[in-house]
Amino acid sequence: MTLRLFDTDTRTMREFTPLVPGRASVYLCGATVQGQPHIGHVRSGVAFDVLRRWLLAHDYDVQFIRNVTDIDDKILSKAAEAGRPWWEWAATHERAFDSAYETLGVLAPSAEPRATGHITQMVGLMERLIERGHAYAVGGDVYFDVLSWPNYGELSGHKLDDVHQGETPTRGKRDPRDFTLWKAAKPGEPSWPSPWGPGRPGWHLECSAMAEFYLGSEFDIHCGGLDLVFPHHENEIAQSKAAGDGFARYWLHNGWVTLGGDKMSKSLGNVLSVPNVLTRVRPVELRFYLGSAHYRSMLEYSDKALDDAVSSYQRIEAFVQRVLDRAGAVPVGKWTDTFAAALDEDLAVPKALAEIHNVVHEGNRVLESGALEAAVELAGQVRAMLGILGVDPLDEHWYRGADNSAALGALDVLIRTELDRRANARAEKNWAEADAARDRLIAAGIEVTDTPQGPEWSLGAASGKAN
Repeated sequence: MTLRLFDTDTRTMREFTPLVPGRASVYLCGATVQGQPHIGHVRSGVAFDVLRRWLLAHDYDVQFIRNVTDIDDKILSKAAEAGRPWWEWAATHERAFDSAYETLGVLAPSAEPRATGHITQMVGLMERLIERGHAYAVGGDVYFDVLSWPNYGELSGHKLDDVHQGETPTRGKRDPRDFTLWKAAKPGEPSWPSPWGPGRPGWHLECSAMAEFYLGSEFDIHCGGLDLVFPHHENEIAQSKAAGDGFARYWLHNGWVTLGGDKMSKSLGNVLSVPNVLTRVRPVELRFYLGSAHYRSMLEYSDKALDDAVSSYQRIEAFVQRVLDRAGAVPVGKWTDTFAAALDEDLAVPKALAEIHNVVHEGNRVLESGALEAAVELAGQVRAMLGILGVDPLDEHWYRGADNSAALGALDVLIRTELDRRANARAEKNWAEADAARDRLIAAGIEVTDTPQGPEWSLGAASGKAN
């Protein structure tokens, strides 16, 4: 495996060489659980799930950490507006995110730490920073001294004169560019004890402390959305390296899901929640859509773009299902060299999908020729490649064939009756009746393919969504 990844820090393609041979340590900035997940939130989960699956397929021992930010200004504000306890609000939406990830087939992380469970580690990190002269306490608050770290701005490319942390101005800061590590307690807000008085952690501090606790002072890959490059990830690098840690060796960032050119966010009101989208398409189809673009590119949402992705996936799925119907089994095979080359070059999923479609095209041709053994081999290749992308239609997470076999058997009897009626009409050259029979099947969501062995049917889009 020669995996090359685009490193945001160096702005170059770099060959992935793990810190420990045979082991890959990955930290993904997870959700701030302030509300229901929308498809923009879960894109990073899908994108870096592909990275994880590709590493696992090459026998890496993958340590994959995805945190939960369960204490935050927005969480406190929204909980107060709803008249609910902050912890209950956070827990409710944490479960909603977990459900969305699971529904979309995202592998569960090795650990999913909550910020509120790691205050001790955060206090320890702040103490190290103060001892080294990179942080200071004033009035119960603790700030990172940006000017004390000469490399500040290395990840984002920000110049010091252009730095704005987006924090509420306070009197305690020595410099407005300094960022908050610890917030002194306010009346009515949750707090934890610290050497500087009761308070709660700043957002940036949380991830540095949790990444170090689970992956060590230096680890392989740090992932997250493009919107986190500044200030969040810039501040993580500064505080972790200033404390003496090597921290992340590679930085990967996924593009946004956009709507009308704008980043999808609650503040813009252009939210497409995962549950709402799943009323239109199946979970596997939504995952296919979210993972179909290159992870670093923007994904402009439209109903048509989603429908096109669904149609593309269903064509692939239909081929695998037809081979399964004829052969009785389709064992997972091995991906092609072209597919591997695409993923090895910074997870180029669009190129990988082009290869999958090529194999499907060849597989359909072979299947129609009657070479069933060759078709099974090609379908096995397709399964292997789709499995890396997390959308293998015969994977137990998606496939429910055994659950409705009786219903499908009864359906087959009814459809075969209609197909026989069509065949008889064609034999009698009654083309109007033959076309009417086919139209009835299409209207019911049944796709018919004429093959040398006779007509074959499969569930089309309408029937597929109902299953």
